[in-house]
Amino acid sequence: MGHEWLRGRRIVVGVTGGIAAYKVCELVSTLTRLGATVRVVMTENARRFVGELTFATLSGTPVAHEMWAPRDEIVHTSLADFAEAVIVAPATANIIGKLAHGIADDLLSTTLLAFDCPIVMAPAMNTRMLCNAAVAANIETLRQRGVRILEPEEGRLACGDEGAGRLPATEAMLDALAEALGVADAPLAGMRVLVTAGPTREAIDPVRFISNPSSGRMGYELAGEAARRGASVTLVSGPVSLDPPAGVHVVNVESAGQMHQAVEAHRGELDVFIGAAAVADWRPAESHDQKIKKGDRDELELRLVRTPDIIASVAQWDPRPVLVGFAAETTDLLENAERKLREKGLDMIVANDVCRSDIGFGSDANEVTLIRASGNRTPLPRASKSEIARSILDEVQDLLGSRTD
Repeated sequence: MGHEWLRGRRIVVGVTGGIAAYKVCELVSTLTRLGATVRVVMTENARRFVGELTFATLSGTPVAHEMWAPRDEIVHTSLADFAEAVIVAPATANIIGKLAHGIADDLLSTTLLAFDCPIVMAPAMNTRMLCNAAVAANIETLRQRGVRILEPEEGRLACGDEGAGRLPATEAMLDALAEALGVADAPLAGMRVLVTAGPTREAIDPVRFISNPSSGRMGYELAGEAARRGASVTLVSGPVSLDPPAGVHVVNVESAGQMHQAVEAHRGELDVFIGAAAVADWRPAESHDQKIKKGDRDELELRLVRTPDIIASVAQWDPRPVLVGFAAETTDLLENAERKLREKGLDMIVANDVCRSDIGFGSDANEVTLIRASGNRTPLPRASKSEIARSILDEVQDLLGSRTD
């Protein structure tokens, strides 16, 4: 997304003591170049990794780090008065725990407690620390209080381990800041949206499964667009190879059953549900604990049973969210889509021809028809999935407005 909203904005960047602190130099430099006024607050441990002179030069303003340095102003309150948004990067387990529990024992933690503007945190730490129950609970506490938590990236960590814990890319942090700054005026501000995306995998044995070629991109674009419009977004994702959208809470699942459980955890909490996942309709009746050996057999029979109908179950919720589904069809596209719309009680369905190689599964483009429960049809010509997502969210906003009226 563009970053025009950053021009002229006042941003505080909090830097803590993690090896990823050096990457924040690019963030501060980019913010300044985009026209934001940046003030950096460093912890003492952060100064072990990057010198304050570096950030002072990149931001064009002095770095704050000493709690008791002589000064004419009370720094933590003056920073709170200055800031329109704050981002903490890298956000270590230490600073996450301090903010979650109201601990103020240095300049940054004290300043964070004084802010009443949007706060973005970009966690970066060892995978085992990130997965620690205490850290996970602290992150969830902050998220529930309205702090925007970016999902750490996966890859090789400084310690040599592989896994989640890398600092999000500068682009992702910029997107999160832009969203935070625009959330008050965004069209979906205050709305709670859940999007399902990607395929599911139904295990046959530990090395085989039933699945489909969905890339998840359409659902990820929808989740990202909803977040950019100010919504609080949860993305329940099957196994995909995509980076999480900025500002979106991602719940990773494998099977249709797990996806159903993750969705049901939000019963009664949602304003909008968008079922963009390609959920398997069938699963093996029995999943073997050990690999099925081929042996001398020429055939293998599998007995399949139905998986939970996620979107139909959401239609039974009370209160019921605005409900949008997808119809991935290979024949009689509009007829089959309208039948699904009626049978599942949807507000709108996105009819998607998946037998074409230039759109749909595995493609960056799509061509769909939006069909409302009223019978109104809106064809969307072939375009990027990000453009399609914007058009779908326009219709969702209209459905929300109609419900309010």
